[in-house]
Amino acid sequence: MKHLNSILVAALLVIGVGVANAQDANNPWAFEIGVNAVDVYPVGIDDKGRLPSVSANGDRIKGEIFDEYFNINDHWNILPSVSKVAVSRYIGSGFVFTAAGTLNEIDKLGDARSEDLTYYALDGEIEYSFRDLINGPGGWFDPTIGVGGGYTWVDEIGFGTANGIAGIKFWFTENFAFSLQSTYKYAFEDSYGIQHFQHSGGVVMKFGGKDTDGDGIYDKDDECPETPGLPEFNGCPDTDGDGIEDRKDACPETPGLAEFNGCPDTDGDGIPDPQDACPTVAGLASMNGCPDADGDGITDAEDECPNEAGPKANNGCPYEDRDGDGVLDKDDECPDVPGTVANNGCPEVTVEIMQQLNQYSKTILFDYDKATIRQESYSALQSIADIMKEYPSANFHVEGHTDSRGSDSYNLDLSKRRAASVMTYLTTKGIPAGRLTSEGYGESRPVATNNTAAGRQENRRVEISLKK
Repeated sequence: MKHLNSILVAALLVIGVGVANAQDANNPWAFEIGVNAVDVYPVGIDDKGRLPSVSANGDRIKGEIFDEYFNINDHWNILPSVSKVAVSRYIGSGFVFTAAGTLNEIDKLGDARSEDLTYYALDGEIEYSFRDLINGPGGWFDPTIGVGGGYTWVDEIGFGTANGIAGIKFWFTENFAFSLQSTYKYAFEDSYGIQHFQHSGGVVMKFGGKDTDGDGIYDKDDECPETPGLPEFNGCPDTDGDGIEDRKDACPETPGLAEFNGCPDTDGDGIPDPQDACPTVAGLASMNGCPDADGDGITDAEDECPNEAGPKANNGCPYEDRDGDGVLDKDDECPDVPGTVANNGCPEVTVEIMQQLNQYSKTILFDYDKATIRQESYSALQSIADIMKEYPSANFHVEGHTDSRGSDSYNLDLSKRRAASVMTYLTTKGIPAGRLTSEGYGESRPVATNNTAAGRQENRRVEISLKK
């Protein structure tokens, strides 16, 4: 038994090398642990090798080939412990290479008995599996035949052998099997070799396959080895479950149609949603999937008149002239007030209108020596505001004037404040401040003499002019 440790170390070394190189195929490696039996009897009657056909006591050591092949009690030498370890590598096309180490003790030489002889063997085998031929891939019934060679030591005397092998495995799961094997070992050494049969039984475990993403498909056959997937897509995923694998799916998160590379067409207009600017409303390809009800080339969402054809310049609406002044609304700055073409559709302020405005402005009165408008002037100011509203495109300038009494600087300041007071009042009546300006001119622009009370009264005035 002193070689037991050596055999186990050698077997573990073979297994370790196998594991280190087993990461590129689907479970190409297998490890077997079991027991073996050695039988020297059913090998043919001859005196070749170390053992004669008959012992000195007349006991038959060898019988005809396969004679009493299953005589376990009388002829088989079995060590009552683990006595075989083997590691196998799938080569391809049904062929497997196996390296095996066995140990035993021989005390049955056919019908004779002897002192215990130690038995060690290291063998290499090439076997062919009929599993796929009989069952198809993955079947449970796995018969094999093979050939090989090795080296055997009996009582520390070694000799080479040529081996013929037949066996069968029963696969309980994908990776576990029970194995039975019978090997005929022909000894090359005529003087000290021993022809014999070696039978074995054991448990086999396949290993070495790698499934990085854990989807049940080994990396070797998995086209997406780092992402869990489906067998029908060679291990690649179909996240949205639309029958189109993610690699070929332009919309992998949303179920879609094959004709659109996996993208949906929610509104059924024949334009996939990613290219459809209006994915929930059926539309036209020319409008990027959006509708154009009036056919004016403007999508309904951008068309202010979706049911009436109109130019894009008018936001999809037909041109109108609501005020009937001959200027289309699109060009009319005052579309609701009749005007002139020259004034872009807005009414023009005439001389007569300005005269009317100034007739009202002359009646505006202020508190003595102040810019506060007197209440009796409010109606005149309202009339001024009403006229200005009729000319929304016109801008007006409010002028303040005084007579000559008092200093020039005082009169100038007072006229500015009064003009500003009138402008402010008009803004409270709806005239935009942007249409109004004001300025005071003091006593610099008299319209009458300041030598008479009547003339001075005319010079104390507010005037309105048209700002060009």
